Amino acid sequence: MEFDHQPVLAKETIQALRLKPRGIYVDCTLGGGGHSLEMLKAQPDCRVIGIDRDPYALEAAKRRLTDFSANVEFVHGNFRNLDQILDTLNTEAVDGIVMDLGVSSPQLDQAERGFSYQQDARLDMRMDPTGQVSAYDLVNNLSKRELARIIKEYGEERWAARIAEFIVIHRQSRPIETTGELVSIIKAAVPKKARSEGAHPAKRTFQALRIAVNDELGALAEALEKAVERLRPGGRLCVITFHSLEDRIVKQYFSKLGSLCSCPPDFPVCSCGKRQLVTVITKKPITASDSELAANPRARSAKLRVCERLPEEDT
Repeated sequence: MEFDHQPVLAKETIQALRLKPRGIYVDCTLGGGGHSLEMLKAQPDCRVIGIDRDPYALEAAKRRLTDFSANVEFVHGNFRNLDQILDTLNTEAVDGIVMDLGVSSPQLDQAERGFSYQQDARLDMRMDPTGQVSAYDLVNNLSKRELARIIKEYGEERWAARIAEFIVIHRQSRPIETTGELVSIIKAAVPKKARSEGAHPAKRTFQALRIAVNDELGALAEALEKAVERLRPGGRLCVITFHSLEDRIVKQYFSKLGSLCSCPPDFPVCSCGKRQLVTVITKKPITASDSELAANPRARSAKLRVCERLPEEDT
């Protein structure tokens, strides 16, 4: 299975990390190894810990990083377990962490993975093929209310309730087994006028199901907290998001850790005792350049946010 992934905002990410000799860096979403390769090319004597829940991605990264294999630890796992992974590797703290979120181009392009609404395949959407719950399970077993909630909350889909209703009606006669079947149901549920407005009518629903299958937002929230805990002072966390739900979580978490006080504004004296853990480097997110967009249109929604762990004495 081919896994050729072009990393987005790679130059900007490497600059933001401020790589140093013999530093230890974590690529939490290794994918095809694109960001890790750029790290190792820029600083060949650094150590990279590459984590991915997708075994196909790990194999592709091993091939791509073969010239630097002595400097890379490949880990099949979920970045929400970052603390456990680092403990297993006897690594207490690291100098930088990268998270490139969402689904990768190869996962979308491999029809058999069931991620894409543009290719017909069995409903799946598991980033880790060993995961117990697939899109097939959600579509065929969740209640209409829960389906509508997922599609509305994770897909920001205005027709969520109607799509859920059509799914439930259809599955009463037989299970919904393929992406093609689901796309047809969604198209029938979305009014004709709305179908002609911009994006593919199934885009938001497929995004929502993928996020739910892989618990992407829950994993992100856990991973952010653990990442900051394991950064050395001066170490940087770089997070690339691709939709507003991810970006909002990252922005709010950085803001929370980058502030000195969480007391209500009308409190005359601080009583929370909160200390500032990070400095937010990117007041506004970094986005792709025109040249990158021309070479890789999938970078158009990418946003890079960066924070830096503060020394203990400065907090």
